[in-house]
Amino acid sequence: MAPSSNCSILFVMITLLSLSSITTSHAARSLLQLPNLPTIPSLPQPTMPQLPTIPNLPTATTLPPLPSITSLPTLPTASTPLPSLPTLPSVPKMTLPPMPANIPLPNMPSLPNIPTIPTLSPPPSN
Repeated sequence: MAPSSNCSILFVMITLLSLSSITTSHAARSLLQLPNLPTIPSLPQPTMPQLPTIPNLPTATTLPPLPSITSLPTLPTASTPLPSLPTLPSVPKMTLPPMPANIPLPNMPSLPNIPTIPTLSPPPSN
């Protein structure tokens, strides 16, 4: 009883998938067979306003000269030396114990046998 109900559920699912692909194909074909649609009129191109001219921009000849190295201010120097950093205490190193040489690995469960669906072969031709 159980195998026949599984087969009937499988048959219903395959039928539904087949019908849905048929309706999709029919819809695509009907879209391709539409008459030529009217073309969309082109929109007018917008005109960009002219950028205003700025007459007061400095030119390369009116730029002020760069300061020379001698006119730069001198940096203050430290009169007293900076204190040295304190020494950090040493931290003990962590070590792991050695692993035993022969540890049995846990048994992995095996995969269950999945039943296969038998395929129908065509009858031999004469």
